[in-house]
Amino acid sequence: MALDGVVRFPSEFAARYRAAGYWEDRLLIEHYEDAFRSYADRVAILDDDQRLTYAELAERSMIVARNLFDLGLRPLDRVVVQLRNTALFPSFYLGLQHLGAIPVMALPVHRYREVEQFVRLADAVALASPATAKDVSYLELFDRVAGQQPSLRLHFVEGPVEEGGARVSIDQLHVRTPRSTEEEIRALRATIDPEDPAVFQLSGGTTGIPKLIPRSHNDYAFNSKLAASVCDIREGDVLLDVLPLSHNLPLACPGMQGFLFSGATVSLMPVPRADAILRRIDRDGATHIHLVPALLIKLLEAQQETKADLGTMRVIQSGGQRLQPETRLRVPEVFPVAQVQENFGMAEGLLMFVRLDDPEDVRLETVGRPICPDDEVRLLDEDGRDVPDGEIGELAARGPYTLRGYFRAPEQNRLAFTDDGFYLSGDLMVRTASGNYVVAGRRKDLINRGGEKISAEEIENLMLSHPSIVLAAVVPMPDPVLGERMCACVVLREGARLELAELVEFLAGFDLARFKLPEALRVYDELPLSPIGKVSKKDLVADIAATSA
Repeated sequence: MALDGVVRFPSEFAARYRAAGYWEDRLLIEHYEDAFRSYADRVAILDDDQRLTYAELAERSMIVARNLFDLGLRPLDRVVVQLRNTALFPSFYLGLQHLGAIPVMALPVHRYREVEQFVRLADAVALASPATAKDVSYLELFDRVAGQQPSLRLHFVEGPVEEGGARVSIDQLHVRTPRSTEEEIRALRATIDPEDPAVFQLSGGTTGIPKLIPRSHNDYAFNSKLAASVCDIREGDVLLDVLPLSHNLPLACPGMQGFLFSGATVSLMPVPRADAILRRIDRDGATHIHLVPALLIKLLEAQQETKADLGTMRVIQSGGQRLQPETRLRVPEVFPVAQVQENFGMAEGLLMFVRLDDPEDVRLETVGRPICPDDEVRLLDEDGRDVPDGEIGELAARGPYTLRGYFRAPEQNRLAFTDDGFYLSGDLMVRTASGNYVVAGRRKDLINRGGEKISAEEIENLMLSHPSIVLAAVVPMPDPVLGERMCACVVLREGARLELAELVEFLAGFDLARFKLPEALRVYDELPLSPIGKVSKKDLVADIAATSA
């Protein structure tokens, strides 16, 4: 069985990765089952009010798989997952893995516009989500999407829901007695190729239309084990996972996946409020945490109020955007024994980590270096030629856990990959003489708001449908906490007026995730142009910086 639209690794590379021991030709769930057997009595998952051992997680996930099978799910079926960080997430995620069904890793903050795109691109048969949030009914959202996309037939709901029709309670999936047997579920494995996708991650692309990133059973297991090997995970360690689990970092770099493979405990928090995080660190004796810089800054400030001890925290893994050295130097004031471990990664694959025993200058100034000997990294100039150490180039990557193509996206793949299979990331970097890398910006037109990537083109296209706007551009403006916020720059029709609140209300009508809404508005008589006639965003950024000083 093979899924149409997946770009596979060339056979000679696949053979090389198998020979090196990177690819084990086992399904992702089999790696989890190794942990279930080896660490049965250890605590695997904690959340606000539950504590599950490895044995209990194994039992719960298999019951979920059997009930999903009874509802008609089969290997390679796609399920859009936008669940919160609770104990339901790992058992549902692993239930899908038992079946060989493929989760599409959406976020709880995604709304109709994004979910409809994910379902359409994946031909998804199901959505898993909460019942409601403060600004949305996911029940209504599902009905709208199902009315547009006939593939969508099941809604797995976290929280109170009246079952019937398409609605299925995720809580009930854990307790209902299945008709199918464990043997039937295990028999499905013979139909699944370890080179098939285990997970679809989402790209942070510039076009406004997300691309699906197929992560195979072979490469995703290796991804997590390799990341775990450089993060000093010991027996009894506890990862506090506060970033949304659907993100690649908290899920698998090493994330929940790598820590469970290692026999450690994963503590889950659905709402990453700074004071609550600090109290949870002390409650659970957390040793590791994944953060974006904006959240780390909030923790440093909140500790003054909570007076938490935080003496168990050893490794603070920072990713998503560059961490300023000044912030890093404040960490020992709050976390007495912790080291900050900078990393750079992408859902498409390649991971770089600062090693915990690196010299201080490497830990302060770089994002480290690749974690696999067969990660092939090039920095290219605008003509596709390699640049020497010390010069800026676009990061291109190829390796045993870096994709060879987006799912069902031949046109994008022709632009995003070289003829010999290197992924063109759009990230600008410098390689130092020590072999470590420094992020120098990006070629892609993205705004990085606290680690969430926003496509400028997506928001600009929506803004242009406003009756008062003639021209539109969105650009980043510096922010001391989030790194960047979005500023909308517009030219209005003659006689028209526009306030930020009105523009935000207009864009919110497209059912966007709220982090995509602009937080500042600048009105221009005309937008600056580059020599080739495009809007010069460099000049807009400079103007905003000058007038904000």
